[in-house]
Amino acid sequence: MEILNIRVLIIEDDPMVIEVNTQFVNNVPGFQVCGTAKTSGEALKKLRDARYHLALLDIYLPDMDGVTLLREIRKKGIGIDVIMVTAAQDAEIIQNVFRYGAVDYIIKPFKFNRLKRALESYADMHKCFQKSVLNQSELDKLTMTRITSGRETETLPKGLNQVTFKQVLICLLKEGNNLSAEEVAGKLGLARVTARRYLEYLESIGKVRAKFQYGSVGRPVKRYFIKNENEN
Repeated sequence: MEILNIRVLIIEDDPMVIEVNTQFVNNVPGFQVCGTAKTSGEALKKLRDARYHLALLDIYLPDMDGVTLLREIRKKGIGIDVIMVTAAQDAEIIQNVFRYGAVDYIIKPFKFNRLKRALESYADMHKCFQKSVLNQSELDKLTMTRITSGRETETLPKGLNQVTFKQVLICLLKEGNNLSAEEVAGKLGLARVTARRYLEYLESIGKVRAKFQYGSVGRPVKRYFIKNENEN
């Protein structure tokens, strides 16, 4: 069995949160917290001076917010993966975080099992990238995501990928009202048929609802909107 040694940097200004997250990370086999930083400036210095594989990054930092820091990390070409761990729930912030390449986004407060699941998923990706060449089957596994709805866990069907899935879902959350497949496609730069596939899948797993809008002429338009958690 392969033994991993994934070095983690925690970027967080709350000492108590640092302590708790350090314990959480160190309790997952193959992971070790090897550094902490309470500011973005300190984080950039540590990333220059030492090799880390993964950062747990908060958005609310005293000198530079975490989204800006993530953008700086990408601009400087620093080779580190990032899981955002923050209380921020703004859809635009979340969308930008994924656009800058974060591998996961965990909203505080969270339970240990949520972070454990994120780290285990990252470990699979980390092991895969140790190879010099990936085949299509291995790549398909990387682009699959596990979605939790209640107690059920599913994987994305073949042909759908994690990044686009999240973008479509965030698009609906951000707009706050119902959208057609054509409107989602236009906002995200997707083909209409692609947007429709993701929307229909979201409908099939109960994440969104759909209704037809009837006009005076032409075919009715199917519009999608986020399902209220209190709806059956």
